[in-house]
Amino acid sequence: MDPRRRIFFRKLPFVPAALAGLGACGDEKVPATAPAERSPAQPYAPTFFSTTEWEFLVAACSRLIPADEHGPGAIECGVPEFIDRHMNTPYAAGEIWYLQGPFLEASKHFGYQGRLAPRDILRVGIRAMDTACASAHDGKRFAQLNSTQQDEILQEAEAGKLALGDIGAKVFFDQLLQETRFGYFSDPKYGGNRNMGAWKMIGYPGMRADYTDWVGVRDQPYPLPPVDLSGQRG
Repeated sequence: MDPRRRIFFRKLPFVPAALAGLGACGDEKVPATAPAERSPAQPYAPTFFSTTEWEFLVAACSRLIPADEHGPGAIECGVPEFIDRHMNTPYAAGEIWYLQGPFLEASKHFGYQGRLAPRDILRVGIRAMDTACASAHDGKRFAQLNSTQQDEILQEAEAGKLALGDIGAKVFFDQLLQETRFGYFSDPKYGGNRNMGAWKMIGYPGMRADYTDWVGVRDQPYPLPPVDLSGQRG
């Protein structure tokens, strides 16, 4: 298994709560039906991110959850689309966050203590990451680097070792990774988890009305395909 995917799944205990909270993240501004299937000739057109920001997002998501023999990656599951749509919600605008001072560095146990709303964390962080990449790689933005270089940059940001000026590297990385997780495992109605690919990979039943007989089963996989909120079967 790819080391990045192994690290990603090691952190999965945080995902269920995130998925349960999607309805509180500005659901009223997200279409209630699953996005229509698009042909390769009709790619998703972002409504929040600029072209340069979108290129960064697609490149970063592809490195955070790459496709492998175990299942689809973030790109195959439509995670960038989810994130773009999520940025247009009250949650991402910070309407349910406390964003008053004092602003200080604090233990992660106290949660985020900064002044930026989630979507601003991503926007400021993307700009800072591209600036840092250009400085270190002959003017090339993150999306223009090869995969090895991109992995190194992301690892530096995760460790908080990358100087980003206007924002802490780890604050930005953590927000980006969290949004990527949300999109990978969310219900397809939100734009991510296309064709329930992530649910199928982990054997999650989705919105099935009753699977209590299988809750305590640990020695065999769940035998039925997942069902999404619209009633579609995977």
